[in-house]
Amino acid sequence: METIIQFGTGNFLRAFVGDFIDTLNQKGLYEGKIVIVSPTDSARVDAINAQSGEYHLILRGLSEAKTVNETHVIRSVSRAVNPYREFEKFLSLCESSSLRFVISNTTEAGIAFDDSCRLTDTPCSSFPGKVAQLLYHRYRKELPGLVFFACELIDHNADLLKQYILDYCRLWDLPEDFICWVKNENSFCNTLVDRIVTGYPEDAAELNASFDKPDALLDAAEPYHFWAIEGDYENELPFRRAGLNVVWADDITCYKKRKVSVLNGAHTSIVFPALLSGIETVGDCLKDTQINEFLRTCLNEYILPVLGDSEENRAFADAVLERFANPFIRHKLRSIALNSVSKYTARVLPTLSGFYKKFNRVPKPMILSLCALIRFYRNDEPQDDAANIDFIRNNDLEAILSESTLWGEDLSDFLPIAEECFAIDDIREAIQWSMS
Repeated sequence: METIIQFGTGNFLRAFVGDFIDTLNQKGLYEGKIVIVSPTDSARVDAINAQSGEYHLILRGLSEAKTVNETHVIRSVSRAVNPYREFEKFLSLCESSSLRFVISNTTEAGIAFDDSCRLTDTPCSSFPGKVAQLLYHRYRKELPGLVFFACELIDHNADLLKQYILDYCRLWDLPEDFICWVKNENSFCNTLVDRIVTGYPEDAAELNASFDKPDALLDAAEPYHFWAIEGDYENELPFRRAGLNVVWADDITCYKKRKVSVLNGAHTSIVFPALLSGIETVGDCLKDTQINEFLRTCLNEYILPVLGDSEENRAFADAVLERFANPFIRHKLRSIALNSVSKYTARVLPTLSGFYKKFNRVPKPMILSLCALIRFYRNDEPQDDAANIDFIRNNDLEAILSESTLWGEDLSDFLPIAEECFAIDDIREAIQWSMS
């Protein structure tokens, strides 16, 4: 019985939602299957159907200081549909009275409005347009509304999806009764997802040799998982009863802030000090005594005091350190370093500013991270907006810090401490200075 439509054929949802629903089914807590819809004209639909939706998920990493290396056979997916090839079959998915949930991860660019889309398109090019087509078809069949869990990594993901669906209703001049039905009979739940999914593993040939037949959909992820969902559907999807790390909440803002501050903030804090020290991966940062100490200093003495040094936040920080040390993942620092001006602004600057305001003291490690970013942009090959790179390379430190178009605010108050940091040529000495 298909109870869930999943928009997205990618590795993440198959290692996250596919795993969650399979766990419920295996424990006898749920009886439902996922039908996957491809938001694009993807060839992966054929691969999913060729394997009747079944695939292997490899979970590798550390959990409570113990090594995990497990293989799970995921059987929660029934089939996949490509709306570009099978538009009528796509619409027919919503004709089932068993259908209840729609879960999506169409990338950060997926939830967008394209005013060239029309109701008569087969299908609409945009994801919200496809959903509007699907819901209108369901409404005309006089069936109840659906529950949407948006997993795209943007703020207020489901709120935006709902907004754009309603925009299409008005663009297409659809009946007012249908607009009311969308608003009142459907639920749109913002969510926050957290699991590192590495996808098709490097040792796939060796793994496939151990299976009964080769698996083209082989997927790999870390054991850690977390899903914060606005709303409460535990009675229908008993994730917590199954032992999964899921939070149902009225507002998930605090969980979003925690992830950005701790996980993403730690990544961005260490990335340039580590790269300038000749380190290539996150795992190697944990093996390097000084960078490890710098990371823990950032977390324990600066990030957590600003975020809130609660037991829950500290447990999350401990889990982050364990995840960073995962021996099965080679998370390259240069990947983390992409578009770091905006990342620093979103992930680290709130800690820098918040700590300064709260304690009236400059957090030197955050200044060191900023100075290391500037050094890297001037002397290496950063990947960022060309205007950001050009400005940093062609202006002095005072101009860079005061440029609010880079950082969203004027940082010139931190110029004296930044100049002190820049006066230290050796990055290792500068790191030590920041922790003194």
